[in-house]
Amino acid sequence: MIRLVFIGIFICFSSIIAQTHNFDVHKISAEITPNLENESVSGELSFSFNTSQDTDSIFLDAKNMAAQIMGSDIKVSLNISEDKLWFVGDFEVDETYNINFSYQAQPKQTLYFVGFEDDAKTNDQVFTQGQGKYTSHWLPSIDDMNDKIEFDLSIIVPKFYGALANGKLIEQWKENDSLSRWTYDMKKPMSSYLVAISVGDYKREIQQSNSGVDLHQYLLKKDSLYLEPTYRHTKQIFDYLENKIGVDYPWQNYKQVPVRDFLYAGMENTSLTIFSDAFVVDSIGYFDRNYVNVNAHELAHQWFGNLITETESKHHWLHEGFATYYALLAERQIFGDNYFYHKLYQYAESLKSASDNGKGEKLLKPNASSLTYYQKGAWALFMLNQIVGEDVFDRAVQIFLNKYAFQNVTTDDFMNEVKALTNVDLSDFEQQWFKQSAFQAEQALEALETSLFIPEYFELIAKRPLDISKKIGAIETAFDFPINIYIAQEAVSQLASEPANDEVIQLYQSAFNTGNLWVRQAISESLTEIPLALKSAYETLLQDQSYQTRENAFLHLWMNFPKDRKRYLNQMQNQDGFRDKNLKQLWLTLNLATPDFQADKTTQTYQELAQYTSPKYRFQIREHAFGYLYQIDAFSDQVLINLLDGCFHHTWRFRDFCRQLLKTLLKNPTYQSQINNLKPKLNDKALTYLNKIQ
Repeated sequence: MIRLVFIGIFICFSSIIAQTHNFDVHKISAEITPNLENESVSGELSFSFNTSQDTDSIFLDAKNMAAQIMGSDIKVSLNISEDKLWFVGDFEVDETYNINFSYQAQPKQTLYFVGFEDDAKTNDQVFTQGQGKYTSHWLPSIDDMNDKIEFDLSIIVPKFYGALANGKLIEQWKENDSLSRWTYDMKKPMSSYLVAISVGDYKREIQQSNSGVDLHQYLLKKDSLYLEPTYRHTKQIFDYLENKIGVDYPWQNYKQVPVRDFLYAGMENTSLTIFSDAFVVDSIGYFDRNYVNVNAHELAHQWFGNLITETESKHHWLHEGFATYYALLAERQIFGDNYFYHKLYQYAESLKSASDNGKGEKLLKPNASSLTYYQKGAWALFMLNQIVGEDVFDRAVQIFLNKYAFQNVTTDDFMNEVKALTNVDLSDFEQQWFKQSAFQAEQALEALETSLFIPEYFELIAKRPLDISKKIGAIETAFDFPINIYIAQEAVSQLASEPANDEVIQLYQSAFNTGNLWVRQAISESLTEIPLALKSAYETLLQDQSYQTRENAFLHLWMNFPKDRKRYLNQMQNQDGFRDKNLKQLWLTLNLATPDFQADKTTQTYQELAQYTSPKYRFQIREHAFGYLYQIDAFSDQVLINLLDGCFHHTWRFRDFCRQLLKTLLKNPTYQSQINNLKPKLNDKALTYLNKIQ
């Protein structure tokens, strides 16, 4: 009992010492072995630090880890708490120390193993996602963003796989007959949330930027045919951002790799962006779900967030607002001015809606929403650029990044550089865009109207309440060449609320005849009750080079023309669509909902749809399958077991979807009984959760 009390006092006292930050970790070198069998990790780690005052203890953040001292400059003992490794010794002021230790952990989050549900190694992946303060679940480190550390990692994996980490690959060799070691070196420090690894059977293509930086683009080898459309415009984006920002890319190389079941769209780990494989597309999929915006956004973070890092969360817009704004500038080079201003308009609409509903937030609010940090942050930068001029803005950004490189920063640090270059009084700007919750809609409107097309776009929007006879000329003009896709899409959306008279039919024909994929997709989305006079034109949408348009058209044609359902099913058979199999799963569902089509294969068709709920598929496929099975009211025992499995998925959006669907099914007495009968087959975790929510 006395010993336990002493340890408690020690941990409390050491926590107080730690808050004064009397030590500074310079470098962490780690040899990491992900254990693919039990989803654990072990490693050996060496770190160097110096002290700013005499102290008897220092720590590394480490969640639920075991560890053993292997060596140190002085005599050191180790105490382990739930979230830290405490190194106890006689540490003197202004001295540098080195400690080596081994560790083991079975992370509950941050380190993920996917694709191991079957024997096909080509699907296997291991990856990390440490955004925030989570790297310490798999790698002892310092969670505080204000600590900048150089990380050099070696990853030991079965020789079938490749391994990626931050920095430059300096050595790769066979550890033994079954294992290989991949050693990476970094030259500059970063915050620990940006440390990352990824393991898989990868194919790599290397491009080189105009400035000589190697751009490594990875895909699983089985997906190698998708490499070009997935990474399309990558070099152009890199060259543009490096030139526009005016500061050399600060890291040794730039690597990108997609992973299955990623938690977000992408994550800007230093020199190693990991992104969702939902963006792995063929040339048709590129039209609807390309990686361009995420690509540019995560790359911009290599400067904004990685090179300079916020001191605290109220300055988080310095990461996300800058990355959103510069990504939009990069997209402007690819997709044009109209795209740029229309995106700003969409951001403004979302911000105004939130503001009008009392949900507006100050840009400098700690823990604000993504809408605030991303879109409002981007708008603040756009307005600042308008106020001080592009030359001053660009120069201020350049000075800001160079002055505070590899340091932590505040909003004042940035604004002071802007103010030093201009005589413009920025006090109103700071008050309105940083400190007010309300979105400055009138200022935004004035700024948007400097675009050549926005006034015309607004003019058409203003005609929404008018009778068709009073706007027919404007809608006709919208479909004239050259097509402005945003104005034409708006025209199509206004037609959707009109009765299908001869005038409206002719306008739709004009829209179809533009041949523009965006305009035709707008028709597929809004024209859900198809006039017979437009049936033939609508059927051509099934062949458009857009999986989303095909999905919309297939469903609406099947619903509108029952006598032609077999023909549509035959035409759309054997098409997968996106990686979430949107066309395949819709086809299976409509097949089951068409009793006189392939009636002898009903069981086989159902089994194919039901199998997509299995854990061996990416969560987007599973979510679609659960949704369709709910619509046709067809949950088998195995599907329900798969649903319970999804309730514990690491991707929170899918986990929440599964939990909500399960609660909905439990309200149905038939499904409640069926689920309860499955209890003997459930594992302890699923059974405990089920009992909790009933």
